[in-house]
Amino acid sequence: MPDTYYFEDRDAALAAFGARLSEPKLRFFRSFGMDIVMGKREGSYFWDVNGRRFLNAHCNGGVFNLGHRNPEVIQALTEALGRFDVGNHHLLSEARAAVAQALTAGMPGDIEKVVFASGGGEAVDTALKMARGLTGRSGVVSATGGYHGHTGLSMATGDAKYREPFGPQIPGFVQVPFNDLDALDAEVTSQTAAVILEAVPATLGMVVPDTAYMASVAELCAERGALFVLDEIQTGLGRTGTLWAAEQYGVVPDFITTGKGLSGGIYPIAATCYRTGHDRIFEPDPFIHISTFGGAELGCAAALKVLEISSQPDFLERVRAVGESLSKGLEVLINPADGPLIEVRRLGMMLGLVHRTDAEGVLMSKILFDSGIFAVYSNNDKRVTQFLLPLTVTDSEVESAIEIYAGALERLATPQYQTLAKALAPESVA
Repeated sequence: MPDTYYFEDRDAALAAFGARLSEPKLRFFRSFGMDIVMGKREGSYFWDVNGRRFLNAHCNGGVFNLGHRNPEVIQALTEALGRFDVGNHHLLSEARAAVAQALTAGMPGDIEKVVFASGGGEAVDTALKMARGLTGRSGVVSATGGYHGHTGLSMATGDAKYREPFGPQIPGFVQVPFNDLDALDAEVTSQTAAVILEAVPATLGMVVPDTAYMASVAELCAERGALFVLDEIQTGLGRTGTLWAAEQYGVVPDFITTGKGLSGGIYPIAATCYRTGHDRIFEPDPFIHISTFGGAELGCAAALKVLEISSQPDFLERVRAVGESLSKGLEVLINPADGPLIEVRRLGMMLGLVHRTDAEGVLMSKILFDSGIFAVYSNNDKRVTQFLLPLTVTDSEVESAIEIYAGALERLATPQYQTLAKALAPESVA
């Protein structure tokens, strides 16, 4: 029997999805035989409604850092349901105060203030509009191929293909190559309000910057009077082996944005964390920025448990050890001469597996899918498979992931998948 909840079976669910949500998306997944509907989910795995199991190496960019339906997060939320609801964004809140206190306790330097949001794009919007208000400037510099969201100011930081279909562009936004300090230096001017960068840009292909890059960015911003926004929506909460990647870069940016994993995969919540003093933007009118669902009090219960788990030294040490184990197991598969895998990019458990061509990178997502692993390619560098296992993954699951990926490399050369390569078109996978 199918494991559907709202519909009679998978076909009925897909028909409703196509009719009421997105027929193009349904066609895309059907064209590659990937039109599954998520059913049961637990730990490092999810199942389609027909019972097929997948090891999750995508994790929604870190939403499922603690696995699917983490029992500790569920318990915290269940207990909160006995007392809380969403709350009222106009009023004072002990739940939001508790999460803000826990968030800032682990932040670098004097990042001691928080504004809550319902999602990462909103958190980025908040940081950028604060930066524009604080500096009196309108310019924003971001990285070509980076990703900060699909709405408002966050969308304006992205590549043209994500912006131009939606009409006239917001002036003052420019892009430069990531990890290129000279290019950034040329664009940060007296009109630049903010520089925004991901700590490791996933959509660009999991590019780990040079050791001194972020510190140099922070120094450049300080010299020019611009504010530095570090987007840790994917990298934060332990993914890179420290609670925040900023720790490894030795920087105290003006803003750190977080989201995705802060939800525990259970209740959406995001935040803009910023340095003391920047709250002067709210001094004349503390209601100038509000968010109806930002910091929903039920979401706060989930976030508190996530922060409690993710900040434990033993947890972070385990992330570093597993990341090292994954790296060693995958790097032996590199064949720089003529093999499909040419590089393993890694910071903690944030991995990008670089293949020789775009076609091979896209095909690898399909082969892994057929083999029981769900992973996607980086949309702005399709050679790269994003390999984001839950931070709670077991040793046996790590071994299985490496074994399956090794088998997928062998299958990549078979006629079945070489034929598919010829049929591939540049489609977008979010």
